[in-house]
Amino acid sequence: MGFFLIFFPEEEEDDEINTKKLKPSITFNTLLRRTSSVHLVSKAQSTISICALLVFFSLLLFTLSTFEPTATPSTFNRRQLTSIKLYKPKPRPIQTVHAFQGMGRLYTRGSRAMNSLIICHVMDSVSVDELELFLRLGLRSSLTSRSDLLFVFPSGKSNVYNYVVRQENDSFLELITRFKESNESTESQASFDATQFVKSSEKMKGSVETIWGRKIRSGNFTGENETELTQLSYGSVVGFEVDELDPENSLAGFMDHVPLSLRRWACYTLLLGRLRRKFKHVMLVDVKDVLLLGDPLGRVKNQSPESVYLSTIASVSAKHGRKNHQKDVFTPSIISGGARGIRRLANSMVTEIVRVAMQHKKKNSVTDSVVLNQLVGNELLTSNIKVVASTESIPEASSPGSIVKSNHSAVRRGNSNIEDVRVALMKHICLFKLDSSVYSSDC
Repeated sequence: MGFFLIFFPEEEEDDEINTKKLKPSITFNTLLRRTSSVHLVSKAQSTISICALLVFFSLLLFTLSTFEPTATPSTFNRRQLTSIKLYKPKPRPIQTVHAFQGMGRLYTRGSRAMNSLIICHVMDSVSVDELELFLRLGLRSSLTSRSDLLFVFPSGKSNVYNYVVRQENDSFLELITRFKESNESTESQASFDATQFVKSSEKMKGSVETIWGRKIRSGNFTGENETELTQLSYGSVVGFEVDELDPENSLAGFMDHVPLSLRRWACYTLLLGRLRRKFKHVMLVDVKDVLLLGDPLGRVKNQSPESVYLSTIASVSAKHGRKNHQKDVFTPSIISGGARGIRRLANSMVTEIVRVAMQHKKKNSVTDSVVLNQLVGNELLTSNIKVVASTESIPEASSPGSIVKSNHSAVRRGNSNIEDVRVALMKHICLFKLDSSVYSSDC
């Protein structure tokens, strides 16, 4: 028994054809979906690019619109440089350290508080050389080791003297610092008694801080190492303008022109009123007329706080009835005494200046010498002041050499040529190695 098989090749072909037809239809749909997604991404990128271009062109047009169409490249460069200059930081000016209560100028801050104050008034006619000589001699005197130095400058002229004051102070501080460091050396001898400016640490211990300038929050006011055996002792140096101490010019309503020799008394009234109980002794000095060589305050330290020590310059004959007698003429160039007495004298002087000015027809003829001598002769006005008259007058320097080698604590410069005195002083200074190392440019 056998089988008879029949094959149908045409149906296979149909199946293959259907399969071929089905595959192309599936591939086309897939490609269609992929093409659609690619098209959307491309469209999004195009949109973002267009927006970015619009923003870019908008910013470019806005930037170009800020410049004038007529501006040339050179004009643009000039404007650019101008804008740079406007924003360039300016150099900081040198800050002025106020001496006291927002006034004055601090040149040197002393190592400690002092009991004595020297007030020096600088007339308009004082030259830079005269101030330099006064400082160079005054700082070297033993007086500045126990006293503060205060200058009263005419208005608007303090800048002229600032450089001189700072230069002399810096040179002097360097000198006494070198002396202290080389105290054991044989080359430490100076042209003046520099030992007065060096104190033992035991004596300086517990020193009170000076009132001038900003307060230091450290207990070591001297600025020295506490482990050292010796420390420097020197006073402060400060300066004020008359407009700071007497801003309203108190005497202007009583005379046409108020010279500094009279206006200074109104300045003393305000200044000593604010410095009440800060100093025990005060000395008033005329930089133009007097040179300090020693310590004139030594004679008033045993006097009462109300005392005022007046010096004479000459004696004149005065007629009293039928008899003639000698009358002392007191000088306002140098006055010393207790702080209370000097303050009361300043108050009385202001009152007397006003009274004398109102009596004189020529108001500009009033001088401080006339007013002082009239005031001293009026016992009623000086009842609260203990006036002590000196038996010796202030000597006047006969020659430049006598000023340098004088044994007096203060001398009147008189008619001495300032340059001759300076030359004589520098000849003496340059003989000492320690001094000449500091003042080498003048030796």
